[in-house]
Formats: sequence, structure tokens, C-alpha cells
Amino acid sequence: MMEERLDTSRRSVFMAGVHDGVPIALGYFVVAFTLGILAKTAGLTPWQGFVTSAVNIASAGEYAGFTVIAAQAPYLEIAVLTLVANARYFLMTAALTQRFAPETSLLHRLAVSFGVTDEIFGITVARGGALNPYYNYGAMAISVPAWAAGTSAGILAGGILPAAVVSALSVALYGMFVWVVLPAAKRSRPIGGMVLTSCVLSLAATYAPVTSELSGGTRTILLTLLIAGVGAALCPIDAEKEDDHA
Repeated sequence: MMEERLDTSRRSVFMAGVHDGVPIALGYFVVAFTLGILAKTAGLTPWQGFVTSAVNIASAGEYAGFTVIAAQAPYLEIAVLTLVANARYFLMTAALTQRFAPETSLLHRLAVSFGVTDEIFGITVARGGALNPYYNYGAMAISVPAWAAGTSAGILAGGILPAAVVSALSVALYGMFVWVVLPAAKRSRPIGGMVLTSCVLSLAATYAPVTSELSGGTRTILLTLLIAGVGAALCPIDAEKEDDHA
């Protein structure tokens, strides 16, 4: 009887995650579609795009990866750039570790960490109380396939639609990043300053005598580490205020 109630509880929590993950899945499909257009220009097949998105559930990381793949960068550069672009997830998963019950197994912890994205992290912390892995599994079950399918759909569309339409759709990807960056830049002057600085330094590094000889991926890695490091040193975030805001 106890096992039956436990299974029912897991099922209900899982379905709650699916329910809350539906809006995320719809948004993921649209965003991943635009990434698929970029993946098509990088030479990926629909299956390759699907697998890539299924194991790397991150718009910034995939954008960086597809960009350097299109530039025929070496594997090491692709790996390092993707790691840097996705580094914020280390902080999110570290925060979630404090929400697990002590008896939660390592397998559950690893499975939840695999599906941590900005949106899934947001709905998870909003629930309050101890973290139930089955809630995250439900959200992942609906959102991750939508993300991967969106990338494949974008690649397929990139192979069918006229070149002018594909070029126009590619602009939507940059609009997505503007939508991601602007709210944070408006709320925080330090973030706004770092965004402006990154634009200026990126342009300068493209034409400077030494840095212009580096690949685009290497320049991005170096500038990301430099700007983020200086920003963190000069404008550290008060952990207590950040928790209160969350």
C-alpha cells in the first residue's frame, strides 16, 4: 500500500512538471527552429541537429557551437567555447544541490543536472520546499524533445526554403539574443556596461593586429573570460540580496 501511494505521488509530481513545461516546450521549439537555420548553414543534418540539441540544451551554447562548426574550427575549440558559454549552469546546479533531500541518490542528482536550463531552473525554484526529481523529469520530458525537434525542423526548413527566406529567418536568432540580454541589461547597470563593453571589444578584436589572426571562437572565449572576470571582480553580486530577489 505504501509503495502504491509513493508511485501515485511520483506520477502526480511528474505530471505537474509536464504541465508547467508545456509553455517552455512551445517557446523552445520556436527558438530551436531559428538555431536549426544556423545549423543548416554549418552543414548539420536533421539527425545531427536533433542529437546536438538533445544533449546540449542551451541556446547560447549551441549558437556558439554551430558558429565555430561553420568556421571549421577544431574539436577542442568547439568544446571549450561551449563550456564557457554554458558555464552559468554550474551555478544553477550548485544552487539546486541545496534543495535536494539528503537521501536523494547521486543518479537522481545527475539526471536533474542534465536538464537544468534557465527556464526549468526558474519553475523549479519557484515551487519552494525540497526538490522532487520527478517534477524536473516531467518538465524535461516535454521540453527537451521539443527543443531537439525544433532544431531538426529548422534544418529541414533551411534545406527547402529559398535562400532569401532562410537569410531573413536567421535574423530572428539575433532578435532572440537581444530579447535575452536587454531585460538583464536594463535591470543592472554593471550587466549593461559589460554588454556594451563586449560589443566594443569584440569589434576591436576583429580588426586588431594580433587578435584578428585568431579564430572567431578563440576571440569569443578570451573576451568572455576577460569581461566576465573583470565584471565579477568589480561588481560582485550580494548572495543574500540575490536570494531575496529570487
